[in-house]
Amino acid sequence: MPAGPAAAGEALEVVEYTDPLCPWAWGSEPVLRRLRRALAGRARHRRVFGLLFEDEDDPAPDPAAETAWYAARLDGIATHTGAPRAAELRWVAASSVPSSLAAAAAELQGEQVAERVLRRLRETVFVLGEPADTPARVRAALRGVPGLDLDRLCADADGPAARARIARDRAETRRPVPEVVGLRADGPHPGAAKETEDGHRYALPTLVFHGPAGRRAVPGWRPLPAYLAAAEAVCPGLRAAVPEPSVPSAGELLDRYRSLTVQDLPGGGGARPSGAVEVPTANGPLYLHPGEAAGSLLLAGRDPSPVRG
Repeated sequence: MPAGPAAAGEALEVVEYTDPLCPWAWGSEPVLRRLRRALAGRARHRRVFGLLFEDEDDPAPDPAAETAWYAARLDGIATHTGAPRAAELRWVAASSVPSSLAAAAAELQGEQVAERVLRRLRETVFVLGEPADTPARVRAALRGVPGLDLDRLCADADGPAARARIARDRAETRRPVPEVVGLRADGPHPGAAKETEDGHRYALPTLVFHGPAGRRAVPGWRPLPAYLAAAEAVCPGLRAAVPEPSVPSAGELLDRYRSLTVQDLPGGGGARPSGAVEVPTANGPLYLHPGEAAGSLLLAGRDPSPVRG
């Protein structure tokens, strides 16, 4: 295969097709965080927001029945991923557009802010059970994100540049590489491209690695070694050239990410981060940094008790 777009710049480009409200993407976050740490300084990462829920989707004739069906689906996915899920899903998201616009606009305020914004948006569905599917709900969810200029984000998200970006992202997601179309593989979410009215779109999440030796797509629910193998395949010698990064402690991870699941912890469930605020969910706890917990929608009406080490 010909080299991808990273060949003329960074040796490796990783393109992540995702959506703020996608349950498989939520479950993949711990692995994708590890991947970014493993490739830090050696790859350029780019997110493409694929719009899992679109504005033009017809409303459900029976919203309560649709919500019950989707909640059961989320329960099944969480069984595979181990990710937290809300005890009660209040409604199915009407649209991914507002959250995608906000996530895209957050990138203008730096990588750290963008990561925190995307995390908050995901938590509205999978921890709170109230998807941020309108501009007002997005704004409410993002109040108090450290380092975020919320007024600027809302203005940017409502501007022509963000809307053009999301339109491009939507179109790119609906041009999947041939190797994921008609894919047959084992697993709960092998990642075959989804059929649409006019073709296909990537299953979410899908990562596509571009490097001097070509292109590799890694779709669906995958372990870290599958991603690292794809990076090595398109950039031979990449992993051998730089020593593996040290494994951060639970406290270091909490300081960096501000929000952790059990799967984020060292070893996928090691020592809990001392001083974190624990948020119970129907599938295990979520741990928040005390600064993140202040004013969080996730703690409304709850006692924000810290975890003792």
